[in-house]
Amino acid sequence: MIAGWALLALTGCQDLDLNPLSSGSSETWNATEDEIVMSLRDLYRDRFWPTDQESWTDDWTNRDVTSVLLNGTLNGQTYEVTDLWDAQYKMISRANTVILNARRALNNGLSQAQVDRYVAEARFLRATAYSRLTEKFGDVPYVTDLLTIEEAFAYGRTPLKEVNTHIYEDFDEAIRLLPTSYKEDQRATRWVALGFKARHALYMGDYELAAAAAKEIIENGPYTLHKDFSDLFVSVPKSSNRDEAMFVIPRSIELKMNVIHTQPYLPRTSGGYVQYTPSWDLLAAFLCTDGLTVDKSPLFDSHKPFDNRDPRCEATIVKFGSNFLGYGYDPSPKARYLYNYSTGKYDIENKDTRMLQQYASYNGLAIRKKVDDSWPMPGFMAENDNIVMRLAEMYLTYAEAKIELNQIDQSVLDAINTVRARAYGCSKEEVGSYPVVSVTDQAELRSIVRIERRMELAWEGLRYMDLVRWRLASVSLNRKNYGVKYPMSTSNSYMADWFWAFPPTIDENGLPDFSEMERQGKVNTLSERNWDDRQYLWPIPTTDLQINENMTNNPGY
Repeated sequence: MIAGWALLALTGCQDLDLNPLSSGSSETWNATEDEIVMSLRDLYRDRFWPTDQESWTDDWTNRDVTSVLLNGTLNGQTYEVTDLWDAQYKMISRANTVILNARRALNNGLSQAQVDRYVAEARFLRATAYSRLTEKFGDVPYVTDLLTIEEAFAYGRTPLKEVNTHIYEDFDEAIRLLPTSYKEDQRATRWVALGFKARHALYMGDYELAAAAAKEIIENGPYTLHKDFSDLFVSVPKSSNRDEAMFVIPRSIELKMNVIHTQPYLPRTSGGYVQYTPSWDLLAAFLCTDGLTVDKSPLFDSHKPFDNRDPRCEATIVKFGSNFLGYGYDPSPKARYLYNYSTGKYDIENKDTRMLQQYASYNGLAIRKKVDDSWPMPGFMAENDNIVMRLAEMYLTYAEAKIELNQIDQSVLDAINTVRARAYGCSKEEVGSYPVVSVTDQAELRSIVRIERRMELAWEGLRYMDLVRWRLASVSLNRKNYGVKYPMSTSNSYMADWFWAFPPTIDENGLPDFSEMERQGKVNTLSERNWDDRQYLWPIPTTDLQINENMTNNPGY
């Protein structure tokens, strides 16, 4: 096993990650267009595009278990740390190889313009890898050469500001030279480079850059918001999301590539374990149809928590009593049998209430977003596209960046309202059909856009970095995970409190507080999140500290 990034950036006979000899070596490869394209395509594998896990956030529940980040026990030997570090430096090393060697193809018929385009694509890939590293580790070694072992071991960490300068330079070169589209390949285009620049700039607080890049995509890009939010993420037909999806990592059951193992997500009635579920925190975060939070809206009924809610609530979390995979989903203790949509009868024993099944959903919830009829099929595997970036994120990126700059104008309101209106199946001009955002106060709009991101982008791998960059992990990830009171009962007093006895309170960031419900004994505590503030920056992998005396760690590790 290679220990640390240093051993991933070697040259010549010292390179431990070369192609097989039959396919060439780093000293001769990238001499033809086919070889360059093969090198670049390899860097679009899911291995190099990790998604931040929902289990690191307050949107997720795994029964009574928490992840290493929520235990506050992240260290330099944790898999999440070492895997991200190793994969991204491997990607950087391979991108650098293309950048430094692509000119060889000039001798084999490739024009300077073609070489420049391929180099720009490699620079885009390098920029995304450094983006992921800096977002987690802060200062990181910045390498553009192919190093010997001795040179690599002498490298320390480069200041974040300097690394970001290089990241933006790479993105800008990609934006300048990459094509606006490809006929077949799901590869980086000019628009994709702009999107990743906008995301990274937002994360880094470079709001002017973020706003400008997102605005260019919104105004001139080829994307439109998909008409129906609820079918954006389904696996069939795969082309259904292509109007909005900007960058996608494909999945394939046939090729055994990046598939989703569905059983932990599916209800028990459908053959699943309903182990990985949305949290109560997420359910509480969706606004009501009047645009107010659940603790302030007169429309909210805590016993019927899906009624009168933003449509994205039901599109994200399975509504009680709704048709889900052919059955009526109902975790209520009174529901001993479920409605079978195939027979039109209540003839299915309810395996999704803890009244009858101990391991039914601990909090009564199940995920609907991304789930379709293919998920319970034999094998319990799904191949929904992994949508890494889509247009709605760009609207909200633009709005947030302008709000943080306190440059609030109609374009900011339009960006938020465009996304919100789509959720209601209308345009932003149909002001009577959705709760229009019209306030212009910076603090109020900051709260609105943060809640909007949570509703729109839930379970898409973006929540963790939102909590980190907003410095809300200290609050949200130090609260408890709650579930339904168990053992269950059909007594009048128990049923009077079903589902929630009363609404939780919601703060200005959309974070719910269930502590009063706990104090009154109305809920079960499933687990306790114990975030440690040192984790705002991840530790440098232990092996790299051990083999390189010039490498320093982040505070607290």
